[in-house]
Amino acid sequence: MSSGAWTGAAVATVTAAYALGSRRLSTTPISSAMVFVGAGLLIGPAVLDIVDLAHDAAPIVALLEVTLALVLFTDAMTVRRRDLRTGGFLPGRLLGIGLPLSIGAGWLLAWPLLPGLTMWELALVGAILAPTDAALGKTSITHPRVPALVRHGLNVESGLNDGMVLPFFLLFLAAIPGTHYAEEGVVGIFWRALVLSTALGLLVGWVGGRLLQWSRAKGWITREWRHVYLPAVAAGAYELAVVTDGSGFIAAWVAGFACGFALRHGVESDKRRPDHTAEFAENLGGLLAAISLLVFGAVLLGPALGHLSWRIVLYAVLSLTVVRMLPVALSLVGSGLRLPTVAYIGWFGPRGLASVVLALLVVEEHVPGVELLGRVVAITVGLSVLLHGVSSVSLAERYGRWHEKVSATSPDLREGSPVLDTPVRGRLGGPDRTET
Repeated sequence: MSSGAWTGAAVATVTAAYALGSRRLSTTPISSAMVFVGAGLLIGPAVLDIVDLAHDAAPIVALLEVTLALVLFTDAMTVRRRDLRTGGFLPGRLLGIGLPLSIGAGWLLAWPLLPGLTMWELALVGAILAPTDAALGKTSITHPRVPALVRHGLNVESGLNDGMVLPFFLLFLAAIPGTHYAEEGVVGIFWRALVLSTALGLLVGWVGGRLLQWSRAKGWITREWRHVYLPAVAAGAYELAVVTDGSGFIAAWVAGFACGFALRHGVESDKRRPDHTAEFAENLGGLLAAISLLVFGAVLLGPALGHLSWRIVLYAVLSLTVVRMLPVALSLVGSGLRLPTVAYIGWFGPRGLASVVLALLVVEEHVPGVELLGRVVAITVGLSVLLHGVSSVSLAERYGRWHEKVSATSPDLREGSPVLDTPVRGRLGGPDRTET
């Protein structure tokens, strides 16, 4: 049997096995991310050597790019303007202040700890490890004891910061000589990857959303094909940007906003009934994200574990603590939130899919310091999968008890501010919604 067939069999087995026990595992410290990354380590070069990046680079990169594009689209599609208005001071501060500070802090701390990397390669490390993936510590934003304001803020932040970091990533990459993006230059990247891709995403997403509304009003589209339609819109935006030498990820992200807006504001939309049109795309994105973490464990984390150094481990630890928690604390100064809340929000900034895909894009570009950069990202994400997965249940319980106790004596507690809670942008961690 070929290695590709063995890889397919392994992926199918792990996926089916986790699915069968997903509800049971969702209440334990064992997250789906831990299961899939662990399985990836098993089938990678470090153990069974079924799959490795050297021989399977093209399909691996294609899988991860498709996954990130779909996740960016569905995350953006579910964001509403009210998410940033109602209780919006929290995601607004985390994204507008905390995210740039996190990129800067990651850049500066990399300077003394990762010698051999150039200034812009160090900047790439900061940008790649800035976006969060709430799915890796999903209980932290689904636990009913955690106040809605905090759940909402972490949820919206995770849904938006991976798209917001893309311009920084592309501009830093364009500043490194020898890359494809450097040939375009910073100005060229600005116009093609940022301006043109944004315009294409807006056009494809808005037209796609309106066409779906029109077809639904005419009764021309079946329920099954309505679900399939949205991934096609995401793919269309992505590919159109790619063929024009832009950024497919930015186009897919912006298309998600535009498509969601068009669907919610169409003349035929029924606002009294929930619309589950995006459910298939979200579930597909979740499945692909799980498989992507398995691939990550095999081709990035496994090899990186064989080249550990104290500098890499220290930077990974600082990335998950100082680089995340200090900017969060600074962004929430004057917000009225108590210290336990600030610490809880600061800790639950896990690194996941976006960091993995961006790191592999750097590998494709043959950046001079790519080996060290890839190891740093791999160890940081791997450590995040372990620590945030293990701590999510216990810390959510502990923080929830603290909030209930304090709110009983302080009815004006800022953490208790009402918000219109949004569905969790769920990936990888058990039921996405409350089930009976």
